Formats: sequence, structure tokens, C-alpha cells
Amino acid sequence: MPAELTIEQLAALSGMSVRNIRAHQARGLLAAPEVRLRVGYYGPEHVDRLRLIRELQDEGFNLAGIKRLFDDRNGTAERLARFRQALTEPPDAERPATVSAAELGRRFGVGPDTAQEVLTRAQRLGVLRPVGPDRFEMPSPSLLAVAERVVARGVSLDGALGVFDAIEEHCDAVSAAFVSLFVAEVWRPFQAEGMPVERWPEIEAAIDELRPLASDALTAIVGQRMSAQIDRAFGGPRGDERERRSEAETSGLATGRTTAGVCGRGSSRSIRPSTRP
Repeated sequence: MPAELTIEQLAALSGMSVRNIRAHQARGLLAAPEVRLRVGYYGPEHVDRLRLIRELQDEGFNLAGIKRLFDDRNGTAERLARFRQALTEPPDAERPATVSAAELGRRFGVGPDTAQEVLTRAQRLGVLRPVGPDRFEMPSPSLLAVAERVVARGVSLDGALGVFDAIEEHCDAVSAAFVSLFVAEVWRPFQAEGMPVERWPEIEAAIDELRPLASDALTAIVGQRMSAQIDRAFGGPRGDERERRSEAETSGLATGRTTAGVCGRGSSRSIRPSTRP
């Protein structure tokens, strides 16, 4: 793509002031523009470089440190840019798909009287995004497919969306915990060492594993907790023992018997009606 942006347009696109852009050029942080008829024009590589500068500043790098990264012949700055892209755009990310309001109604059995309320809730949860008249984008088609399967089992779509809302809240906390752990115990020490080139493969491998590890851990924990919740709901072998004991005591009283816990240790006697006048 040719250089077509004036410095004012570059400033608007990158979120930096014209003054800062000129200062970055003077420091050698930004390549000179292509000059045509005494006007400097900038291209996509300038936009990418300014965004990287801003991200590095957000990470705590000062301009001198950023200049050293850019001057590093080992390509540390380029590695860092690729690393950030891997963080935000994983190779296995789902591709969004679009769907019409009519198709949604057919798939989920939503009638005209409740369609607007359900669509509004789905948009608030981020399950759907409006992209045109009666058309919606599905950021995660697989999530909507799960909702469809849940509805096919007799659960209302409104109920399924409520569960997704709760899941999203908890998953935010889980995701934040894993990312914080990675930053504190892997990324920060790597930064403190000066980002040695020989350790980049290790860091890149760690971020590649972060998502699947978090997903596997969450799946395992949910599986365990789901079993416990099902047992509790349906009185399985791991149900509450005290509840069963209470039921036994109630049954004993109803039939004229009581247990040792009521009548005294190690004893069992009938409750007879009094013969006194």
C-alpha cells in the first residue's frame, strides 16, 4: 500500500499529535516520510510503528529504551510486535459469521412478541452484534451453536442467555488470573533481563500454551463441580448425608419409632400413647 497519509492524517489515525510525530522522527524512532511535491506522505508502516511506540510506553518503556529496542540488530522490536499480534490475534481464533433475524427466530423458536427483548439481551452479552437491517454478526458462532443445542433440550433461550451471562462473569475472573500470573512470573522477569534474544522462543511458546492451558484447567474444574452439583440436585451418592439422616429421623417419628440420637445413646423404644386418665 503506497504512502498516502499526510502528517495530520497520520496524527488522527494514530492518536498522536503532529508535534510528537515530528519529535519521534527527530529521535530516529520513525522513518522519514516519502516526499512528493514538498509534501511528506506516510504509509501503513508508519502507523504500525507509532502504535508500537505507544504500546511500549504503556508497558513502561521510555523513549531511550524504545530507541535501543529499535536499534537492536537481533530484531527485538519486530519480535515484540509479532508477540503482541499473537496475543490479540491467535491463529485459531473463530471467524465471525452473519445471520438474519428470521434465521435466528427459526433456530431458537423465538416469536415476534419476545424477539426484540431476546435480541437486546444477546447484544448486551456480546453474543450478537447488529450489522444492518435485520442482520447480526456472531463473534463466536460456536457459542451460538451451544445455545441452540441447549434450547433443543427444552431450555428457554432467555434462560440459556442468563447462564451465559454468569459464565462470562466468572470466565473474566479466570482469564484475568491466568494473564496476571503470566505477566508477573514470566513476562516481567523477561523484561527485567533486557529481553535476551535466546529466551524469545521460550516466551513465545509460553504464550502459545497460555490459552489452551487455561481452557483445559477450566474444563477440568467445571467437570468436577458439575458432577457435584448434579449429585446434590438429584440426591446422588455424594449428596448431603445430614439431609438423608434427617429424612430417616422424620420417617421414624412418623411410624412411632425414633433413633438413638433422639431417645438416648444406644437405645430404641416405641412411643406409646399415655394410659393415664
